[in-house]
Amino acid sequence: MASQYCFVLVNVIILLCSLGPNLSLAKETKVHGLKMNVIDGCWRWNPNWRSNRQQLAMCSVGFAGKMSNNIGKDVINYEVTDPSDNALNPQPGTLRYGATMIKGKKWITFQRDMKIKLEKPLLVSSFTAIDGRGASVHIQGNACLRVFKATNVIIHGLRIHHCKSQPPTTVMGPNGIVSLGGVDGDAIRLVTASKVWIDHNTLYECEDGLLDVTRGSTDVTVSNNWFRNQDKVMLLGHDDGFFRDKNMKVTVVYNHFGPLCNQRMPRIRHGYAHVVNNLYREWTQYAIGGSMNPSVKSEANLFIAPKQNKEVTWRQDSVNNSWKFYSKGDIFENGASFIQTGQGGAQPHYNMEQNFRVADAKSVRSLTRSSGALTCTKQSRC
Repeated sequence: MASQYCFVLVNVIILLCSLGPNLSLAKETKVHGLKMNVIDGCWRWNPNWRSNRQQLAMCSVGFAGKMSNNIGKDVINYEVTDPSDNALNPQPGTLRYGATMIKGKKWITFQRDMKIKLEKPLLVSSFTAIDGRGASVHIQGNACLRVFKATNVIIHGLRIHHCKSQPPTTVMGPNGIVSLGGVDGDAIRLVTASKVWIDHNTLYECEDGLLDVTRGSTDVTVSNNWFRNQDKVMLLGHDDGFFRDKNMKVTVVYNHFGPLCNQRMPRIRHGYAHVVNNLYREWTQYAIGGSMNPSVKSEANLFIAPKQNKEVTWRQDSVNNSWKFYSKGDIFENGASFIQTGQGGAQPHYNMEQNFRVADAKSVRSLTRSSGALTCTKQSRC
């Protein structure tokens, strides 16, 4: 009996010893990712994030810059307590009431886990921060979130999925009833918007796309999101004839694309995109594409090619010297390739508050380990 006990004890010790390094490695990977990810490293170390939510606004980098216009003593703290939705007569306690009806700066949080099914597109007004930390918030329905002629907007910590297209309709806007034309089934759509930060959201399975930046929208940062299970993922630029999108500037950083993403990660028209430190888990048609002479700097990304189509890029038009598809420091696995065009390197020319240190592509798996909506508890760090 004693010998059997010793045998079991020895095996338990061996098992614990074998698990120890793996558990330590997982923790080490998370710590490494936090150190290298300049956005997460700015706030996720703080166990008291819940009592200092506005700290998040000063952690943004890229073209959105610091979101300092979303913070201050004049911010209205609004809590969503009711998951219902009324598109024409928003009720206090609902997400639509806070995001659309309240004037001035507002920081929106959620009382508990909830599933919100939108009747119609929800118009997000200027100086709005939607902060899903501390709750599991699912949003679905008709066309979902629309940032329409708004500025200084933060969308953080949401799970948006199964958004559907809708024919012409009317909804309540910040200044009254607004008539909308037919709306595609996008998770988030920016229309003539500026200074928008979209961070740590999980987006998937929508009828059209997951994120559209259109009609003159600019100064946008898309970071730490998880895009999965989607045909058309991200569109930057309205259409080939909308020349105002030449001024569009978008940073796409620390995102996780895949599995089961087909194309548009992103697809860009006219403007400029800095695509940096993202993880691409395969694609079907292409990963990064464009038309109308856009400029793209792909920097320190990790591209893992599928079995069939190994080429990362796609171009609709005939390519001339004004095209700039530039790759710097990217890592290509499983035979992935990147055809470069144009000259000059397509530099982002960030100002001081937009600039950030680009990590080596070898760190991308650690950098994107926590992409998507985070699970944050009351007593611990996110």
